[in-house]
Amino acid sequence: MNKRKIRNGIGILLLVTFLSIPFITPIQNYLSIPNEINTVDSSSPIAVPTMGDGVEIKEEDSDQVITALDSSEFQTLQAGSSKIVYEMAGLPIKQVDVNVLKDMKVIPGGQSIGVNLHTLGVLVVGHHQVSTSNGQVSPGEEADIKVGDILLKINGNKINKMKEVTPYVNKAGENDESLTVTVKRGDKTFETKLTPKLDSNDDKYRIGLYIRDSASGIGTMTFYHPKTKKYGALGHVISDMDTKEPIQVHNGTIVSSNVKSIAKGKNGTPGEKQAEFSPGEDVLGNIKENTPFGVFGELKDGLSGGKYNKPMPIGLQSEVEEGPAKILTVVEGNKVEEFDVQIVNSIKQDYPSTKGMIVKVTDKELLEKTGGIVQGMSGSPIIQNGKVIGAVTHVFVNDPTSGYGVHIEWMLHEAGIDIYNNEQKKAS
Repeated sequence: MNKRKIRNGIGILLLVTFLSIPFITPIQNYLSIPNEINTVDSSSPIAVPTMGDGVEIKEEDSDQVITALDSSEFQTLQAGSSKIVYEMAGLPIKQVDVNVLKDMKVIPGGQSIGVNLHTLGVLVVGHHQVSTSNGQVSPGEEADIKVGDILLKINGNKINKMKEVTPYVNKAGENDESLTVTVKRGDKTFETKLTPKLDSNDDKYRIGLYIRDSASGIGTMTFYHPKTKKYGALGHVISDMDTKEPIQVHNGTIVSSNVKSIAKGKNGTPGEKQAEFSPGEDVLGNIKENTPFGVFGELKDGLSGGKYNKPMPIGLQSEVEEGPAKILTVVEGNKVEEFDVQIVNSIKQDYPSTKGMIVKVTDKELLEKTGGIVQGMSGSPIIQNGKVIGAVTHVFVNDPTSGYGVHIEWMLHEAGIDIYNNEQKKAS
């Protein structure tokens, strides 16, 4: 009797286990689906969770274009005030309210621009020794101030320019006092004592630090959104040339630039646009953000001088195809031209992330002039099937004909332009 009960128990257990197997993966994967789009700071592709076998999506009340989270990517569906229902074996397991995708259009750029950035505080880019009557000393190093640190305040007073530092240094040196300096290092802020020393070579007080309060360079305009007057450019972060750290922006401006010549790229050596601009020229707009996805702000008088002067639809990453496309950029003067490229690969990204596409230049004229992608071309908009799908961001050093691109939706997100209409999702 006991043996028969044991055998029956084992049989029931095996039956329950067998019946459960097809449901394990879908339920686990269902639980992993994000309920909102989170922002991450990453240059690597992020895996998109899937629903697993046996799961299908149904749409209801369809009459307008919306964007919803599919089993593996964002998929364009037809719906109005719609609900997307995830089903498994015919049973509803999750219901998601989705929003209507706006009629999102932007004016593609391609213009060469000059970028002027003013840092938050003053940036420490190096140390040096001060020759004193007691030998060589470095006050900055003694105060534990490191390259890449940002000096925010001196004696409790904010500083934003290098010239604001000198009066404090001279006064403290003459009174044989130390300065109380507020320092930002990464996400941490602390105070330290910095004591100026008299340099016996020129009889001036020094703190043993090389500092900088601004940076400039050239890049390419990506898009302009007429309704909000917001723009995006470059497609990647601007880093300090010495510290290699992203520049934290206090304020900045963009102006027009004129491409004079191009140093052609070759294997192992990236090419470069050689352009000129004057920081005092008419300002096109401001710079409010310097992020991994580019620089962003607002334009004063809109965008002009492009290849296309009317708004063009955007293409989400799910619409990007491997195959022919175009880029807009300037290779001479200030004339925006259109050139052929190939989308070699498009990476489906669940969260905002850079390097979403691999782009190869195929245009013979552009290859002849530049060798491919060159520095200063960052931000050149990518057009495919009549839609703006992204921007060129990086060049492959060992193959200047190819490089990375970023998906346009991530740049719009960073610009503060809501393409998901205040997306709301809820599980039921």
